[in-house]
Amino acid sequence: MIESRRAAALAAAALAAWLAGAAQPAAQPAELRDPPHPGAALYQQHCASCHDAPGEPRTPDVSALRRMNGESLYLALTEGVMQQQAAALSRRERYELVDYLAAKEADSGEWLAGMMCGPGGRTVDLDRPAALTMFGTDLSSSRRLTAAQAGLTSEDLPHLELAWAIGFPDTTTLRSSPVIVGDTLFFAPVQTGRLLAIDVRRPCVKWVYEAGTQLRTSVSYGNLGDGGPPALILADRLGRVHTVDPRTGERIWAVDGRHSELATITGAPVLFRDRIIVPVSSSGVGRGADPRYECCVEHGAVVALDAATGRRLWTYHTMGEAQYNGRVNRLGVRLRGPSGAPIWSTPTVDPGRGLVYVTTGQNTSLPATDTSDGVLALDLDTGELVWSFQALANDVWIIGCRGPGEASTPNCPSPEDSVLKDFDFGAAAVLVPRPDGNDLLLAGQKSGDVWALDPDDGSLIWRETLSQGTPLGGIHWGLAVDDRRVFAPVNDPARDRPGYTPRPGMYALDIDTGEVLWSQPAVPDCPDARRERFPLCGERYGLSAAPLVVDRTVVAAGVDGRLYVFDAASGAVVFAFDTLGDFDTVNGVPGRGGSIDSHSVFAGAGMVFAASGYGSFGQPEGNVLLAFRPKAAPAAATGP
Repeated sequence: MIESRRAAALAAAALAAWLAGAAQPAAQPAELRDPPHPGAALYQQHCASCHDAPGEPRTPDVSALRRMNGESLYLALTEGVMQQQAAALSRRERYELVDYLAAKEADSGEWLAGMMCGPGGRTVDLDRPAALTMFGTDLSSSRRLTAAQAGLTSEDLPHLELAWAIGFPDTTTLRSSPVIVGDTLFFAPVQTGRLLAIDVRRPCVKWVYEAGTQLRTSVSYGNLGDGGPPALILADRLGRVHTVDPRTGERIWAVDGRHSELATITGAPVLFRDRIIVPVSSSGVGRGADPRYECCVEHGAVVALDAATGRRLWTYHTMGEAQYNGRVNRLGVRLRGPSGAPIWSTPTVDPGRGLVYVTTGQNTSLPATDTSDGVLALDLDTGELVWSFQALANDVWIIGCRGPGEASTPNCPSPEDSVLKDFDFGAAAVLVPRPDGNDLLLAGQKSGDVWALDPDDGSLIWRETLSQGTPLGGIHWGLAVDDRRVFAPVNDPARDRPGYTPRPGMYALDIDTGEVLWSQPAVPDCPDARRERFPLCGERYGLSAAPLVVDRTVVAAGVDGRLYVFDAASGAVVFAFDTLGDFDTVNGVPGRGGSIDSHSVFAGAGMVFAASGYGSFGQPEGNVLLAFRPKAAPAAATGP
């Protein structure tokens, strides 16, 4: 396993050395001096079928790959999501492929030099109030901040203006939520492999933590056990959980938080008292697209770590280990299962019941299990399954699966064996009180459904279907709540399919009954300049990122780069800003706004933030963190 940025840099150095040492041809006629790059043929043979395919939205296109540095691409081929696809390539072929694709100017870190705060301005004051300590904002995953926490009132939010922008080099995708304490924002632009402590007022950087590889998750904050030191907690793309001293940026400890080297971590680790709860996802949905892969073996898990030491306390598996199931794909490759039910979401903790709730994805190979596309309740102390709720059974799906009558990848199950929906849960479950004093557990699904369950036993209380859903539709990354309402963003892309009607937008439901109180549809915005920047702007304009309640408003964003603020009671849009454009940045890195997705909407320290750029699913990549603050009131006129 590549354990550090240094190891990947050594690989890049080896690449450079190999290229420099390659035999140089003798003088030739001009038309023969520039032979095709050897990586071009490798790309066409091994990569183009997915990365050049307009019908496969889950893979970044070649333009996004070309904005990645060599280290990122090399790690993807050797340790990451493309490991299986690159298994047949020799070391030399991997080098050639990386050299063909990679951005030629690697991130040296020089862009940070001019951003560092002065020597007297690098103190992190942890005695200041913490506005945001985790992605869910609290253990219940409410995604709600009071006016006092955010430093913003509902009266402020219609009057926002752009305060500053920071650009990040070699970056196409921003996906993580930070921690905000006082005026310090602890943010991880994940592809840089760094966690930054940013003074939001100036802005400048107080310290930099080098993770040694790309980061992946949102950041959490708290004390590591009773009397333990304060720490920032997040995970990298290799599945290591890092704990970092928020005052200095020094590492406290880092351990592998997965149950398998094939797994990854997407949802944020959550700190609760003396333990860190780690949700574990898997890449089987992508690996299974390779017709030569004996699909599939990966599955989801939850791991509990001792907060003080990182020692593993317990592991819950969403299913047993995969076995050969007696089936072969149409190329004759043997198949394995069960697999899948990854956990993409952030855990929700219920101290009163002693439970942790997680939501799961679909199965990726047969046989299907009863833990996929569902909500699971685990015992906090032991990790044992207490109850499970399955929203959709027999949903076995991988990249390349198509509907009935359409050609699918060889490892995809038949319509007789699977509903082929890809209707997993990416949003965290939300624990909320009802008016009668009892609790509900709310969960949003890509099917377009919001489910309300009894947290004692997982029984269904109500269900509201907002849209028909698609593999990229319905509710993606999160819900938010206030005292009365649950706010559900719907992402439905436009599709030319008989009987399908997309319903993208924001919906407010009554927590107690599920009744839709208001809805605000999202509509395409495609003047020529936007269409040139984002050719699919007429198809993908829904809301996917997790929203955030701030006082009596709801902050949300579209996959087409538009930022919105809704009035929580009426649904009226009180503020909108288009981030799909170019920005002058405080650090001089060219700023490019793009899609806003995943965990990229947050607030605190009197500001609203949007991380603009999400170069997956055919959405526009970008590299800017944007900070908005209320416009200053005009100075009062003075008399003579």
